[in-house]
Amino acid sequence: MFASRQTLEALEDQQLAPYAQRADASRGRAYPEEEHAYRTAFQRDRDRVLYTTAFRRLEYKTQVFVNYEGDHYRTRLTHTLEVAQIARTMARALMLNQDLVEAIAMAHDLGHTPFGHSGEVVLHDLMADKGGFNHNTQGLRIVEKLEERYPGFPGLNLTWEVREGIIKHATDYDTPEATSYEPERRATLEGQVINVADEVAYNTHDLDDGLRSGLIYVRQLQGLALWEEALEALKIRPEDVSDTNRAQIIRYLVNREVTDVLATTDARLEQVRPASAEEVRRQPVDLVAFSPTMRERNRELKDFLLKNLYRHWRVMRMAEKAKRMLTQLFEAYVRTPVQLPYSVQERMASDDLERLICDYLAGMTDRFALQEYGKMFDPNERT
Repeated sequence: MFASRQTLEALEDQQLAPYAQRADASRGRAYPEEEHAYRTAFQRDRDRVLYTTAFRRLEYKTQVFVNYEGDHYRTRLTHTLEVAQIARTMARALMLNQDLVEAIAMAHDLGHTPFGHSGEVVLHDLMADKGGFNHNTQGLRIVEKLEERYPGFPGLNLTWEVREGIIKHATDYDTPEATSYEPERRATLEGQVINVADEVAYNTHDLDDGLRSGLIYVRQLQGLALWEEALEALKIRPEDVSDTNRAQIIRYLVNREVTDVLATTDARLEQVRPASAEEVRRQPVDLVAFSPTMRERNRELKDFLLKNLYRHWRVMRMAEKAKRMLTQLFEAYVRTPVQLPYSVQERMASDDLERLICDYLAGMTDRFALQEYGKMFDPNERT
């Protein structure tokens, strides 16, 4: 005997908080489908994202360091998995829908370009006259159109709530595609959890990778409130920060931030007392949030990482390489579209050329973009 979908939905109704989003209350899919026998709608969405080519490509997309710089640094894929783990912990503690949280977490970075945020900036500039580029918008475009896995509809046909969580991920909800997802309203609490979990993950884990790489030194962190707090709590002297101690410090910081979010969110929920997911969405501000003190300390950490890691000369050198490569590839494809693979050319009749090329470039991994650049511009490289 196994639990049917109806059984799982009944368990959700019993176990989740009243403000959690239930699978059986989903607004549904764009294209009608028969529901699964023993998976809820959000479980099914999570699994659909997991099996996409876009998700697999995240393994070779930059978080901070291009993958050939070392095997131990975060990639977009490992970052995504870390966000999902942190978000599930928060969802469980707040009695939210973990399946919805995991589905949004798995999809939240699908739209990222090769070479990290520098790639996104380049594509946004290149597409300035065509609506620009935003990785949340691109992620939604991937799951609604570009992934071709089903004969009856384009994209993945995910539920409305997962698609809303993708387009409303850490934005001001000002992208054109958000107009179909009630941009004036908050995301579900599950969607809000992803926004905060993402910030926890990239702040702490980029710090970890920066220290591991040697681009950041322990002495530079002196006076940083979160770092000093961790050293004091763990009784570690700055001169004694070993690899093991560094891992201990990062664990402390993640736990400290998650605990702060849970306490702050719980207090806000007690004050508002929403009786449903729809009441959450009508609130003027997000309910899942850091405390003012933690928000300020995170801002200090972000400013430090921006100055000392993201704008480190080695990182900036790679960013400039990425800008040159993506710009030259884009311009070459626009001049002579017949250089594009046949699978891309087939869409030229129905898609704007520049947007089609943007889709192609955004979908590349770092490795593939480097290879493609060599094939296009190095006369000694085989095409």
